[in-house]
Amino acid sequence: MTESDPRAIQLLDDLLLHADAVARLVRRGKPAFDQDEFLRYAGEDLLVRLGEVVARLDRKVPGFVEAHAELELRNLKDTRNFVAHGYDVVDFEIIWEILADHVPVVSARVRELLES
Repeated sequence: MTESDPRAIQLLDDLLLHADAVARLVRRGKPAFDQDEFLRYAGEDLLVRLGEVVARLDRKVPGFVEAHAELELRNLKDTRNFVAHGYDVVDFEIIWEILADHVPVVSARVRELLES
């Protein structure tokens, strides 16, 4: 259950891979996101992928997510569930906010954990 567990490290690396893709999407800007349905779909998909990483972390390294509440990983898993199952009621303003504001914070915290 420690951060030195190879399974945890691999999954956190996967999370960072998807978070980096989020950063590239966000760099395109909010106007591009608003105007391009494929960017919005990509944003949804990245949130699903991030949440799935957290779900796998929960399964493969039990207790890790709870032990590292400061990473706010549970929020990504909850967002994944909402986007995957409530795709017809997704508010893209909220999606953008999560992509632009929340994911970078989680990513920075995960990087700090992996570097320590």
